[in-house]
Amino acid sequence: MNKQRFLSFLEFEKRYSAHTISAYALEIDRFLDFLSTEKITFEDVDYRVIRHYLAVMKENGRQASSINRSISSLRSFYKFLVREGFVTSSPMQLVQALKTPKKLPVVVEQEKMVDLLDMGSTDPDSFEEARDFVILELLFGTGMRLSELLAIRERDIDIYNRRVRIFGKRGKERLVPVHQTLLEEIRRYLMLKYAQDFKNKSMHLIVTKEGKQAYPSLVYRTVQRYLGRITSQQKKSPHVLRHTFATTLLNNGADLNAIKELLGHAGLAATQIYTHNSVERLKSIYKQAHPKA
Repeated sequence: MNKQRFLSFLEFEKRYSAHTISAYALEIDRFLDFLSTEKITFEDVDYRVIRHYLAVMKENGRQASSINRSISSLRSFYKFLVREGFVTSSPMQLVQALKTPKKLPVVVEQEKMVDLLDMGSTDPDSFEEARDFVILELLFGTGMRLSELLAIRERDIDIYNRRVRIFGKRGKERLVPVHQTLLEEIRRYLMLKYAQDFKNKSMHLIVTKEGKQAYPSLVYRTVQRYLGRITSQQKKSPHVLRHTFATTLLNNGADLNAIKELLGHAGLAATQIYTHNSVERLKSIYKQAHPKA
């Protein structure tokens, strides 16, 4: 089936992230397991087999969005196989993605987020507390993704020009401005970081207490702990801060195209979802303020 060649294609030609490649690999493995269970050879797969597979996933409780990820992965896989001459046609051609309800991005109220950050660190000499605070400031102050945060190195912080260099999806580089307060927090954090005299010193900006590059669950725990202080909402992830960053800019009059560039979106369609949050906010204000509402 040439799965490994496809994954190499995603890594070296499409320049997808390791996380994305793992997701593709998982979906392909699930499909191959299904074929094995049903005793269907790969050569006998047609659109009817694909539809049967999708129906089984739905019966097993997978959500429409999850099934669509599988459809997308298999469509890309078969497109590669056709291009390379391993199969003559793709069974995905007659398969349509499922309709999914549009979900508005979950955000934290701007005022609550600002109040949280204005509190600052309680222990000015704590390396870990300074690191955690920088994590929050960077996620809310730049709108970067979790993977982008973990990839930032010290040299990517341009203190003189007040900006940070971020490498997004497929290695696309963008420069995002940072405010003076955040720069001061980064300076303080770096001083504490150097003072630790780590044996395994990493040049990545965000590191563990052992000096190694930080990992996703560390950031998740940090964000959940801090957001738990100001909100009872169920979703408290790093991506919530990305949504909050974009929504805050839009509510304060920022141009949608500028927000697109700051977020590193390839197209404007991905950014437009934040306009729905803004409309909902206006409706709420209207209902509260207008005597006829």
